[in-house]
Amino acid sequence: MDDQNFGTEDRRGYWKPNELIRYPNVFVWPPQLLAILRWIPRYLFPWGVLYGLLAFAVWTWATPSVEAMKTLSVGWIAFIFLRNAGLTVLVVGGQHYWLYVRRGQGTAFKYNRKWPDAKKPSFTGGTQLRDNLFWTFCSGLPIWTAWEVLTLWLYSNGHLAGLNISEHPNWFAVIWFFVPLMHEFHFYWIHRFIHWPPIYKRVHKIHHRNINPGPWSGLSMHPVEHVIYFSGFLIYWIIPAHPLHFMHYSMMVGLAPAQGHTGFDRVVTGDNKSVHLPYYAHYLHHRLFEVNYADGTIPLDKWFGSFHDGSPEADEALKKRRIAMNEKQTK
Repeated sequence: MDDQNFGTEDRRGYWKPNELIRYPNVFVWPPQLLAILRWIPRYLFPWGVLYGLLAFAVWTWATPSVEAMKTLSVGWIAFIFLRNAGLTVLVVGGQHYWLYVRRGQGTAFKYNRKWPDAKKPSFTGGTQLRDNLFWTFCSGLPIWTAWEVLTLWLYSNGHLAGLNISEHPNWFAVIWFFVPLMHEFHFYWIHRFIHWPPIYKRVHKIHHRNINPGPWSGLSMHPVEHVIYFSGFLIYWIIPAHPLHFMHYSMMVGLAPAQGHTGFDRVVTGDNKSVHLPYYAHYLHHRLFEVNYADGTIPLDKWFGSFHDGSPEADEALKKRRIAMNEKQTK
């Protein structure tokens, strides 16, 4: 599959898709019913359904019983950690192996044609891969597991408002549908917060060392950022929810960052087949820093003036914003 049929490459070796980033006409006024109906299948398939099914499988077959989780013990906590680690190796490691170790599709559909630097002193361990693995396994996995364990323990002991599916099937479905959107809303605001200069210099800068990201870059963060990133669990401490809801959230925030950091627009599965990874917006964030803090459905970046659609016009607008900001800082 020739990526030149889908995008263009500039002289610096950056490939970009022909289609500009566009928000669906969902959060607009007046409501556009037909646009919403056309958007729902794209919202659900494939990623929404895949992570939903994974959450169901994990809760059903790979989570200790509610009775066991009433008491904090090393056994079931270690099981949750090892389960999350195993899923990370399979999902994130699988993407890394195909795209970066085997290089199964070469640089086709890769936004930055260059491969990540083999050696760079600024990275922990001297390379991007070692740096990413260190922060993922030594910080990301323990903190992700801690948030999940605490939430499961609170639920098992009745400290969180539960939700019975048979008694409230409609409410269960509504919350299930909105899990990705609630994550997107939460992520935008915490992302803006960690770009605040005092926090960025001490915390978020570790993640942004990945200018040319790969799948393992997704959870490569400072421990403070991990605590903030996974704090979306608090949403399900407030609203009445079933464990499947926060398990859906857990699988998504723990594993989906790999998709957003592959550095590829799509994964080629055959001569004329591919799976689209709609994360060009987040790649631009890593490359340009102060744009596209959110990516997905809710046009928060557009509403708050940080949207970049990948066009030359957006590049010019960003230059003007930077000039204006520099002038303001020098006054």
